[in-house]
Amino acid sequence: MKFDQLNLIEPILRALQEEGYVQPTPIQEQAIPLVLDRKDLLGCAQTGTGKTAAFSIPVLQLLHSRVQKPQPSRPIRCLILTPTRELAIQIEESLKAYGRHLPLRHAVIFGGVPQRAQTETLKRGIDILVATPGRLLDLMQQGFVHLQSLEIFILDEADRMLDMGFVHDVRRILTKIPAKRQSLFFSATMPPEIQKLADTILVNPSMVEVAPVSSTADTIEQTIFFVEKNDKKHLLVKLLKDPKIKSALVFTRTKHGADKVVKDLHKAGYTAEAIHGNKAQNARQRALNNFKAGTTRVLIATDIAARGIDVDSLSHVINYEIPNVPETYVHRIGRTGRAGMSGVAYSFCDDEEMAYLKDIQRLIKKQIPVETNHAWSIKGAEVPLVTGHIHNNSRPAAPKKKAKPQQQRNQPAQGQGQGQSSSRSSSGEGANSAKPKGKGRPWHKKGPRKPNPISY
Repeated sequence: MKFDQLNLIEPILRALQEEGYVQPTPIQEQAIPLVLDRKDLLGCAQTGTGKTAAFSIPVLQLLHSRVQKPQPSRPIRCLILTPTRELAIQIEESLKAYGRHLPLRHAVIFGGVPQRAQTETLKRGIDILVATPGRLLDLMQQGFVHLQSLEIFILDEADRMLDMGFVHDVRRILTKIPAKRQSLFFSATMPPEIQKLADTILVNPSMVEVAPVSSTADTIEQTIFFVEKNDKKHLLVKLLKDPKIKSALVFTRTKHGADKVVKDLHKAGYTAEAIHGNKAQNARQRALNNFKAGTTRVLIATDIAARGIDVDSLSHVINYEIPNVPETYVHRIGRTGRAGMSGVAYSFCDDEEMAYLKDIQRLIKKQIPVETNHAWSIKGAEVPLVTGHIHNNSRPAAPKKKAKPQQQRNQPAQGQGQGQSSSRSSSGEGANSAKPKGKGRPWHKKGPRKPNPISY
């Protein structure tokens, strides 16, 4: 199917053609007709499936086609609520691209920057508002945002809203919008809390489910490198010598870790910038723009900050640190291999991250290939990467440590990748932070850990 078979109006088709889009992705093909029929929609789709266009294209058409009664000021007719500033900016850029030939006005508001420019835009009147919950509530309380004329409400990345603790803010906003409206609800995962929230927002919704979170795109070539923690920076530098890596999005679990990788790459002579919650908004946007433009080859990001990063033809994603929540791995590598294009995902796994890798492979029901054919010269010495496969308990050589009693060493392996890891997937930039200290925690145990063979 092509876009011109979806009953889209000529100005939007022309804009899509100018963007180089011909064929819709599966979620666009399914969702656009449903939204144009003014149905409520529940969309379950992971990052990279094209869901932003799946709702922005039909919404632009609906608002353009609906005749408005003359009003003193231009009221907000559509609200798109999203959890992060980067994603809000990305959505507004999509609206600008797809609606460039329509007389609709749109704006984006988010925290972390002065509000004056945003309030001045609101005063001039807009049709579509893209917002993060905190700044939206703030401007509503100040009287700059009025939603009584709202026709369409869109909640994007609902599961991330839950992770970041925004669900209470979402419920407060829902009390301020008309009960009679069209609602669109998108989430990569559907835990019970999210399903309950969807039930309060949607009325007889149609459901579209594409590429569930437990799957990774077949177009992504995945590889595991077993490497000691202190050697990860050397391995990253070695990999970046490959000219095939046109652009690389590198993930760390913490903000401090992201900054450290940037410093290591600068010392090695590579252009790199970090994007995370401690960076000022203008610095984050500048880093993202530089990465999109190709002036910065490597962007280091934490998981929350990376939501909304949409870079055409991103060649490589590198998991500098393995995430302790397996679903996060799927989100990370989904930044590449989009819309049928090929992509590469490298993951650096040290001895302490074996349990995380085991959980990831159980989730995706796939054994990730291990790199076995290279020996990397690190600080003048040949340090071979481990050969073999995780199924036969191969791992990098670890320094000899004093062994713990057998019962004590085996105890954490039973629940590390499940109860312990899952309990730490709370909101904030530190959700995937490194090993906490404390007695009784599996990360606190010393001595090499032999992973059990993976079973599905």
